[in-house]
Amino acid sequence: MIIVMQVGASAAEVEVVAQVIRDRGIEPLVMPGEGRTAIGIPASLSNDLRTDLEAQISALDGVSKVTQTSHPYKLASREYFRESTIVRVKDVEIGGTQFVVMGGPCSVESYEQFRESARIVKSAGATVLRGGAFKPRTSPYSFQGLAEEGLKIMKSVGDEFGLVTITEVMSGDMVELVAEYADILQIGARSMQNFPLLIEAGKSGKPVFLKRGPSATIDEFLLAAEYVLNQGNPNVILCERGIMAYDRAYTRNVLDLGIVPVLKEYSHLPVIVDPSHGTGVARYVRAMAKAAMVAGADGVMVEMHPNPKAALSDGSQALTPAVFGEMMDDLRGLSGYVGRTI
Repeated sequence: MIIVMQVGASAAEVEVVAQVIRDRGIEPLVMPGEGRTAIGIPASLSNDLRTDLEAQISALDGVSKVTQTSHPYKLASREYFRESTIVRVKDVEIGGTQFVVMGGPCSVESYEQFRESARIVKSAGATVLRGGAFKPRTSPYSFQGLAEEGLKIMKSVGDEFGLVTITEVMSGDMVELVAEYADILQIGARSMQNFPLLIEAGKSGKPVFLKRGPSATIDEFLLAAEYVLNQGNPNVILCERGIMAYDRAYTRNVLDLGIVPVLKEYSHLPVIVDPSHGTGVARYVRAMAKAAMVAGADGVMVEMHPNPKAALSDGSQALTPAVFGEMMDDLRGLSGYVGRTI
């Protein structure tokens, strides 16, 4: 259930509505917007309670309307929050007019490698520095990351170059540690339905970057976001990173760009596209980054390594510095046509 307050409704009127909901043993989520406030009731209600609450709340001062959501996700729904959410991290706005480019290597391999990556990302015009300190790998014998040492390198380099940092957190008990160093917490595709992790990430208060699972439906994806939002954390960023491919001889995944306008229609959350994991082939990344911009995405996450042939993980999908710069030029050339800035 969603209660939309009248334009200019007072804080006291909002609190009266919230208290009526609390009196029923339900904690409301109050979401201020431009000009008006919405109040969500995330809990499932019986038909009798829903009808009774709607009648009681509709009669309160300052209430514009009470509506029932038509989707299993509530807080992520545009029915609940009409304005598009903008996630602000330092000087970067994700979900506004700025097309955000997140670039960097798959893994933090050393201080020298990561610092050089940051220099390249910054000089090309990207604003967010990506890199994995903990790397979930299919094989236990593959490089697993530098752990806390990698986090320290990321923070040091990010601060030096004035870049927002993002890295993956793999389990709920690691959230506090990763949040100490990184600006944005990434939930990987393998962890999209790790509900304890989603809850802890939501409690951290840090922006959460949620990647779609390789076989996840749209409802499952948005319900995963709901877990974070339900902790009172509105700063959730959705990421399309490809779904399972039928023919993996050509691409690692199928990059589902069709989901971008769908998510923008049904959810207020910003949407980022990852063409590196979405294709798994470096030579296709540049084209799919441009396609993501035209499809309406709020940005892209792209893997770039100073020397992809020497990368300890995912070198086959990492752009060289030169191609990364060319991709940025492509995006700048397109940005005016889609009403974006870089």
